[in-house]
Parts: sequence; structure tokens; C-alpha cells
Amino acid sequence: MTEKLLAMMPKSRTLNLLIFLASVAIIGIVLYMEHVMLLEPCGLCITQRVFVVLTGLVCLAAAIHNPSATGRRRYGMAAAALCVVGGYFAVRQIWLTYLPEDQVPACGPGFSYMLDNFPLMDTLSFLLKGDGNCAEVHWRFLGLLSIPELALIGFVGLFSLCLFQAFRQEPSPAAS
Repeated sequence: MTEKLLAMMPKSRTLNLLIFLASVAIIGIVLYMEHVMLLEPCGLCITQRVFVVLTGLVCLAAAIHNPSATGRRRYGMAAAALCVVGGYFAVRQIWLTYLPEDQVPACGPGFSYMLDNFPLMDTLSFLLKGDGNCAEVHWRFLGLLSIPELALIGFVGLFSLCLFQAFRQEPSPAAS
């Protein structure tokens, strides 16, 4: 029974490619939200995008490399770790959105202004901490879930797939 279930699962290379494509789809959606819906991303949003892209690139590298079990485990754990870090930034942004108004940090300048006028380390610090802009909720999916909440769901999904990749058992050639 277990052998049949394993045989039905997509091969490791295929699943890595699907994780990469999911990452591309997520980035496509957020770019649509930014450029068509005109929702300007805050520092934490940009940070989360970086970790989605990095997760996708690790899985693309794994799909191209198609490693043995040890390599598959390393790629899967690396991608899962990136999802954890990205999820941390989503949780931080969610936390900021639920702070009482008097506790929300002050809003800072826009990201492009900071890149042009501040040292890189100050800009990175801004991206990693967030500010009052990160606490504003401008849009909700179906009136329920904010963008950082959707991002957290995305990171949990990607994390689950990456962890599955890291610890999956490939079907034996005799079972095929």
C-alpha cells in the first residue's frame, strides 16, 4: 500500500519544479497587486518577496541538479529554512497590523527614497523591522485575510512541500 502511494507522488525533480512554479506564481500575484491594483509594498512585504524568490531559486536549482537522497534532503531543508525566515517576517507584519494604534511605529520614507538617500545597512534595517506603513491594511482577500496573512499561508504551504521533499522516500525501482 505504501509503495503504491509513493509511486503516485510526483518525482522529486517534478515536485521541486512545482515548488519553483508556485513561487513564480506568488511573485506574479504580488506584482499584479503592486502594479495593477496599485498597492505599494512596505519594507516587510519586500523582505517576504525576497524569501519567496530565494525558496523558488533553491528548488529550481534542486530540479536542475536532481540530486541523490542526501542532496535532496539538503536542498529541501535549505528551502524549508528560507520559508521559516520568510514566515517570521509575515508574522511580524501581522503582529504590527494588530497593534493598538498608539503603539504602531512611526511611518518612514518610501523604500525607493531610502535606497537613493540612506546607507545600505540603514535600508536593510528598515526592511527587516518594518514601520507604520507595514501596520496598514489596504486590502483583504474576501474581506477576511490581509496580505501578510496570505503570505504566511503561502510560506506554510511552501514549507510543507519543502519538508516533504527533504524527508520523502523515493519508490524503489522494483515497485515501478
